[in-house]
Amino acid sequence: MAVDELRIRQELEILNIAFWRDVDSNWGRTAHEFFTEDGVYTTSHRPRVGRDAIRAFYTERESRGPRVARHLISNFHVIVHDAAHATCEWTMCLYADDGEPPLLSEPAILIGAVTDQCVRGADGRWRYAARTTKALFKGSKPTSG
Repeated sequence: MAVDELRIRQELEILNIAFWRDVDSNWGRTAHEFFTEDGVYTTSHRPRVGRDAIRAFYTERESRGPRVARHLISNFHVIVHDAAHATCEWTMCLYADDGEPPLLSEPAILIGAVTDQCVRGADGRWRYAARTTKALFKGSKPTSG
């Protein structure tokens, strides 16, 4: 049976969009569910291992008060290894700052190269086994990651 690479690419792009929608619009309250139980989420600051650590990161971020963030994703490239394993490589531009909108418009605070190791679980859902963001450009405002 041939692997449907186009379908896998679409599924992983949809997964990525849903993840960042949750982070940008819902404080990342379900972000941990996008990872495997032992998934590793490495931001521009440090790695977080496991769903509990990922949940704690977003819970702590929300507790600090109002923040506006938009993660823009582009150049989405997928390497399909088989029907249950794929690597995604893409670019992220992060616009974010603490406070209530509208905030002053400034350049992105981070432009990063992101690599995802994705696995399809027994339930048919794709999840991140690992996500790593490598900062390529950083602005003067700190990221929260």
